Formats: sequence, structure tokens, C-alpha cells
Amino acid sequence: MPVVVVESPAKAKTINSYLGKDYTVLASYGHVRDLPAKNGSVDPDADFDMKWEVGYDSRKHVKAIADALAEDNELILATDPDREGEAISWHLQEALTKRKVIKKSTPVSRVVFNAITKAAVTEAMKNPREVDTPLVEAYLARRALDYLVGFNLSPVLWRKLPGAKSAGRVQSVCLRLIVEREQEIDAFDAREYWSVKAVLGTPRGKEFEARLTILGGKKLDKFDLANATDAELAVQAVSSRPLTIKRVEAKPANRSPSAPFMTSTLQQEASRKFGFGARQTMSTAQRLYEAGYITYMRTDGIDMAPEAVTAAREAIQERYGKSYTPEKPNVYKNKAKNAQEAHECIRPTDMTLDASQLSKLEADQRKLYDLIWKRTLASQMSNARLERTTVDIGSEDEQVMLRATGQVVAFDGFMKVYTEGRDDSEDEDDKRLPQISEGDAAPLIKGALQADFAKGEKSDSVVEAAGAGMQRNSGAVMTEDATVLGQQHFTQPPPRFTEATLVKRMEELGIGRPSTYASVVTTIQDREYVRKEKNRLIPEDKGKIVTVFLTNYFRKYVGYDFTADLEAQLDDISAGDRDYKEVLAHFWKDFSAAIGETSELRISEVLDHLDEVLAPTLYPPREDGSDPRVCPLCGEGQLHLKTSKTGGFVGCGNYPECRYTRPIGGDSDATGDRVLGEDAGDEISLRSGRFGPYVQRGEATEENKRPPRASLPRGWAPDTIDLDKALMLLSLPREIGPHPEDGEMVESSIGRYGPYVKHGRVYANIADVDEVFTIGMNRAVEVLAQKAAKTGRGAAAKPLKELGEHPDEGGPVNVLDGRYGPYVKWGKVNATIPKEVSPDDVTMEQAVAWIAEKAAKKGTRKKAAPKKKAAAKTTAKKKPAAKKKTKTDTTE
Repeated sequence: MPVVVVESPAKAKTINSYLGKDYTVLASYGHVRDLPAKNGSVDPDADFDMKWEVGYDSRKHVKAIADALAEDNELILATDPDREGEAISWHLQEALTKRKVIKKSTPVSRVVFNAITKAAVTEAMKNPREVDTPLVEAYLARRALDYLVGFNLSPVLWRKLPGAKSAGRVQSVCLRLIVEREQEIDAFDAREYWSVKAVLGTPRGKEFEARLTILGGKKLDKFDLANATDAELAVQAVSSRPLTIKRVEAKPANRSPSAPFMTSTLQQEASRKFGFGARQTMSTAQRLYEAGYITYMRTDGIDMAPEAVTAAREAIQERYGKSYTPEKPNVYKNKAKNAQEAHECIRPTDMTLDASQLSKLEADQRKLYDLIWKRTLASQMSNARLERTTVDIGSEDEQVMLRATGQVVAFDGFMKVYTEGRDDSEDEDDKRLPQISEGDAAPLIKGALQADFAKGEKSDSVVEAAGAGMQRNSGAVMTEDATVLGQQHFTQPPPRFTEATLVKRMEELGIGRPSTYASVVTTIQDREYVRKEKNRLIPEDKGKIVTVFLTNYFRKYVGYDFTADLEAQLDDISAGDRDYKEVLAHFWKDFSAAIGETSELRISEVLDHLDEVLAPTLYPPREDGSDPRVCPLCGEGQLHLKTSKTGGFVGCGNYPECRYTRPIGGDSDATGDRVLGEDAGDEISLRSGRFGPYVQRGEATEENKRPPRASLPRGWAPDTIDLDKALMLLSLPREIGPHPEDGEMVESSIGRYGPYVKHGRVYANIADVDEVFTIGMNRAVEVLAQKAAKTGRGAAAKPLKELGEHPDEGGPVNVLDGRYGPYVKWGKVNATIPKEVSPDDVTMEQAVAWIAEKAAKKGTRKKAAPKKKAAAKTTAKKKPAAKKKTKTDTTE
């Protein structure tokens, strides 16, 4: 009886049901071997020999497979159909061979399927092959490169830049993209310009908006109306002339549907439409794939299998009619870098199944499935037919001309189902226009622009008196009857990256691959090089310093072209066109030399060089014309770039006599050390220390070497701190009052793990820092009681959700909230709920699976008799859908 190995227990359960009693299906739980996180795991001097070890958590899974093979001497490797899946199969074969489980007589084969459906799995079993050596060698090259960069470059960072955490082959290039975009934003110089628009009417009583395009017979360029005076003259010119429709030009146009999803486009669209991060998208897609609803979700391909195209066309015709089904299937050109790794697009396995029919899915899964289903069907639907209309309106002498643009959808086609999201603002061409004919009068509509005038883009400029018959605010000029409006604008800097636009840019540059996008973007945030605010990625000071260091000392290795070329070489390896050890040797020769040169540098040399490179950013010109390098606090010391465990900062060279510091991105004295005021004869000051900014009462003296201090809590920026806030922090801990039960004092304060309330030995966290200063006794007692219940010091915690009796064993199964997050409880078994699952969405089926896994780990369940194969298979089937070691966790 063959032993089939897949990656996850959820997949094992599903596939076991397809294959039946003739197979034993087990899970590897992701990768089973990895390079030890220590020097020497990749040895360049020994022809890049790689030392692998089976992970501690993986040993039991390898043993389970080995035990099964002891009775069933045939192994079928059915891991995922990509480079990482091929690598897992190779690792399993190598590990089992070393254990002498696989013998010369043991048949070993590899099967792949792009979807977990009965048809796909059954067909795959009919077409076994061997493990693909070129794909495995491409994986080995990638892992060796990532290891050599990480374990050689990161120590250089630690020694030369205290506070830096690590560097990676792809993550450092990704960080560079974000930092350079921020530099573009910082260097951007906004330029003022004005536009003029009017709302006009038709003989049929309809209204439409038009913009001024010609003034004085000359076509207006973007910056021709440079100020409010120019705009006022233009507004007067438009409002003082009768206008008529000069030309109406309507052109037919077609809009084609987008290609079906591949990994990068799915991540981008899920970010645009739902705000999902790359990792959240891939985790959700993984669960849909393992449940058999979609095809494999890590792919560069946009091809669709012929049978899937036929199914999509049939579903379209049945749902929307023949007119929405093109005569021939739509064909999309594959953009994959390497055809051997380019699998089918991401699509539903059943085209007739829409999201409304999948009520058991979690909310995020249903959203993502709906997106994939709609995009797939739309990709095989008819083009949308549009009519793009351009209307020119002008004075009789055509000295003044306005233009209105819009479109009419003649046939919606694929747009009936789906339209792709956009990263930029909405196009004016999408506006609808009323019926308009040449020669019609186009009177100005009074009062139509009053609301736009009121909310106009404000500027800080001084507003002068408006001309006769005009009104003006700081960002707009308008006729008194609100018929013509001139609006002030400023050119905008390039936008910060979102995860979606960053992935798109990486894809354009050829950096990274589908299996790495999510982990790379997540890693730079986890290492605090980048933070995400309102879905935008903003580099931290630490990230800026690391990037400047790498671009100055390792410029080649964070170069876009170099990284893309290396990715292309890895693709060549997977196609069998390059030797992977030659690629490694060529890379290591130059890289090791660069490491050796930089290792000789002193920290002071590095900081001086970075200080010089960053000078325009660190020391911008001052308004009074004084030297921007002179310390604003003591007026004597020179400012220099410094580093600490918390990152880079600018500090005074007269330290410790002068303690002035500010962030490297700050240009205000308010962000540095400063006196906030006095209280009870003590000077209250804001300072920067080794572990970040803090406030202090008085100065250190011989008698008082440690004056009262308080660190700024997370979310409190130094430039927002005043005397009142400082005194609030210095007053902590705050006494709320005696506890109503025992009279012991209840206090609130801010500690290492955030804000909390305290009663005796019980500490209970509270969510908001501000609540520390306002929390009352009733709320404090409630929070403390909840904490006591969780730790067993009080009454039993009340369940968040009661699921009912265990279907097999009996006894209540409940969802509770614990110290480390929500969990399900059955008897003495507590099983943590995965982070991606909301406690409100937990079902009995999920809870039973998690409980079974936790019970098995604790050894609280009886083991099946080893001689009963059917029981062994049942155990494999009942293993829960535990969180698998995702392949996207590979550091690049």
C-alpha cells in the first residue's frame, strides 16, 4: 500500500478521502529540513557543501512517514507543484534515505496536481515522475545565496551600525525601494498652478462640467495659470462671454478584461479592494487551495487549462447569456520568467460555484474566493463597448474654449461581473455626459460651484481683495453667481508605496518571485526597518541608515539590475541551462572580497562617511542663515550622526556636557533635548537616551544620582510633549483608590509591556495609554477580575462562545479568551485558535480538529494499535488543519 506524502494535514485529509483505502496519506507539515542558523552551514571552501538538519518539530513527522514505509514499501511524494514543493520532496527523500528507510528496492515517485480535486489527484497518480533535479538545484542555489548574504552581511551591520538587525539578499533591495521613494518625497518641491472650470447647461435642462483649455486663443499648459491673479483673469474671461457647443466628437472604444490572477496580481488586487497585506492574502488563499476551492496560489502563470476555459465559458453563457460569451476564448500571453515554474493561473476549481454558495467559509476566505471567481469569469467574457465623447465649448471668436470628456457604456461585457481596481485616482473620462449637440447654447449654471468653492484647496498665502464681481478664498476665486471657479493646486510628490504597489514595482524590476513577495514585505516590517500607516509603507530611521550604509559599501549587491540578473540566473538553473555551483562561485568571489574590505573599517569611519552622504538631509538650511551643523541647544558643538541600539539619530559633539539629540528625519528644535518648564522649583526636561526619549525632573546630583524619569509611551511623539504631559508621566504610578473588597490600593501605570492596572500581585493590561490617567475604580475592578479569572485566581472565565457537546467524546466545548489569545476548551484540553480565525467564526468542526491535535501532542489520547493499518490512516485523516510552516517564511 503506497505511502503518499503531502505538505499539510488538511490536504492529507482531503486527498485520503479521494484515494481511499488503497493509500496511506501523511503530512510533512511543510519543510522537514533546513540549514542550521550558525556559521558553516554553507561551506564555500568545500564546493558549497550544505549541512542540513531535520527540525525538532519535524522529527516526529519524518518518523511517522518512516514507520508507515516500514510496512508499505512505496513512497509517492505529492508536495506542492512549485520549486519549494519540489525541494520538500527532495528533502524527504534525502532524510528517509539517511535513515535507511528508503532502500534500492523502494519505489519512489513524484506526482503534482494544480488543484485538490478528485479528478486532478486521480489524474496525477496516473502520471508519476522523478524529483526534478534542476528545480531542486535552483532551490539549493537560492538558499545558499540567502544564507551567504545573511550570515556574512548581517554581522557587518551589527558591528558597524548598532541597532541594525540584519540584511537579506532581496529584503535589502526592497527596503531600498521604500527609502528612495521617501527621499524623493523629502526632496520634492511643490509647484503652484491653477485650473478653471464651469458648470454648463443643455437645452434639455441637463448639466455637465467643463474645464478651460484655451485662453486668448492659446492652448493652456499645466502651469500657465501660475497664481490667483492669472486665475481671476481667466475666470472673468469665461464668465463674460456667451458659450456654445463648437464640436462633439464621439469615438467607439473597446475595453478588454484583465488576465486571470497570478500571485502578484492577486496580492495587489486584494490590497486595493480589501486592504489585505501580502501575507494575509497568501494565508487565506492557502486555506482555499487546501479546501479544494481554488488552484495552486503561488504561480507566475496566467494560462488556464483548456477544460477550465470551456467550463468558464459554459458558466458565463448560463448565467449571463450568449452575448457575454465571445466567439473564441480569450488568450493571454504568459509573463512568467521561467516557463518551467509557470503553472496555471489562480482560478476556481468549479466555475459554477460562486461565493454565495460557500456559506461555511470565513469572511476573508469568502471575499478572496469571490474576487478570484469574478476575475476568472470576467477574463473569458466579451469586451465592454464604450463611446468616448469629447465636447468643445467656446466663445464665438474661440478665444475662450472649454472641454468636457466622458463616456457612455454601450455594452458592459465583462464589466457586468468585474472591474480591476486602480492605484491612482479615478479618470475623468469615466464621467457620463448628457446628450449634447453642436450649435447648442451652453449657458453657465448659477450657484452650481458654491460647494466646490467652499471646500477649495486652501493655501497659506495672504488673500488680497477680489476684483469686481468676484469672490476669493485662500484656495479659489469665483464669480459672485458661482458659475465659474478657479481652483488652486500644488504638484504632489510621488505616493508612498502600499504593499500592493511595492509588489508591483518588485515584479516590474524582476526582483523576487511569487513565493517570496509576502515574506520579504513582512520581514522588513518585523525588523522595524519599515512601519505601515494607513496602508502606506514608511521607512524608519533605522531602515534609512541601513540602506545608506548598504548603498555606499555594498552598492552592487543592493542594485536593482544585479538582483534581477541573479534572479534570471536562478531561473536558468531551474530550466537546466546553468550549473548552480558555478553561479554560487561567481557570486561568492566578489561578495566575500567586499565583506573583507568593509570589515576593516572602524565605526567612526563609517559614521563619518554616512554623515557626509546624508548631510543635505540631516542638516537642511536654517531660515536665519546660520550654520545648520551648529548645535541649537548649546550653540557651540557640531552636530554629528550617531547610532544606538534603537537606531540612528543626530546628536551634539559636546556630549555629555550637551545632551541635544533629534531623530535623523527631524529638522525642528522641538524634537531634540529641551526644557519644558518648571514645577515645584524643579526643571522638567525632555531628553533622548539609550532606549529612546524620556522626561526628567531636575538634574542628577551627588545626593540624587537618579532623578525621577519616565519614558515616553508608544505613540507619544517627542515633538508633542509639553509640560502638562511630562508631569502626567512623572506622576505615575497613579493611585485610583482602595479596592472595595480588601481596601488594598489599586494603581495604574505604564510598564515594559504597556499600560496596566495593579492590585496586589495582579497586573492587568489595558488597551489605551490615555486610560492610565482617567480609569476609574469600576473599570479597574472589572479589568482586574477578568485577569484574575484567566490566571485561575478568581471565578471561572465566561465563555466567548458556547459550541455545544463534543460530537465524539461528549462534554462541553467552549471558546474562551486567554492570556495568550482566544482558545477552545474541552475538559482539560486547551487549544489555541489560529490568529487568522476570529473567535466568533469558530465552528465545532474546527474546534474538534484543534482539540484532537493538542490532545495528541500532550499524549492524552490513546494511540491506535500499530498493526491496524486502517486505524493508522484514520488517525492521519483526523489530524487537524494546523498552521503549516509556510514556504513564504524563507528569508531573502
